[in-house]
Amino acid sequence: MTGSALMPLKETMHAISAGMLIPTIAILLLFVAFMAIELGSLLVEVVTERRKVKVNVPALLDAFQGKNSNEIMDEISNSHMFTRQKLALNEIIKHSHLPAVSHEALARQLLASEELHYARITNRTDLVARLGPMLGLMATLIPLGPGLIALGQGDTKTLADSLLTAFDATVTGLAAAAIAFAISRLRKRWYEDYLSSLEALMEGLLEVFAREKGIKE
Repeated sequence: MTGSALMPLKETMHAISAGMLIPTIAILLLFVAFMAIELGSLLVEVVTERRKVKVNVPALLDAFQGKNSNEIMDEISNSHMFTRQKLALNEIIKHSHLPAVSHEALARQLLASEELHYARITNRTDLVARLGPMLGLMATLIPLGPGLIALGQGDTKTLADSLLTAFDATVTGLAAAAIAFAISRLRKRWYEDYLSSLEALMEGLLEVFAREKGIKE
């Protein structure tokens, strides 16, 4: 009685499980394609930005001292910083007339905006690094059920096909996750360096303008 009552539930679970195999494999293949794109993007980032961007924070902080807003903007423009970093620093300079508290609040908002920008980039690969093994495991376990049934019936061909699908799914999910993890780690290290440099330069600018306001007062 209990077995017959459970049969519809088992059949429902089996239907759901079997129906999820193709979407899961499709997502895994999309992850692999996305990782290929991200690898290309990483190489472009290395060639076009990472090699060219060299921020000498102490030299820039020294260059800011005793100069007016226009001269500081020229120093920033001629430096080898990212365009985003230059724009953020220029915003602080353009609003140097603000009171000290408001000026510091603006700097915090600009820095938080940069952190969010870089977080969005790394979140993409972080997601693949987390979901890749999970989906790989799902696509591994789903075909094992029919494979075990085939084993009991002596159907070695179906068993071999199920095991091949299971192993391929595992390798695909782990490969996508490994590449995503490596890209995320590398980019996070770069971006932390960029943000720390930007934060130091922002604080230097705030000190220069605070000192200038104190002299005027």
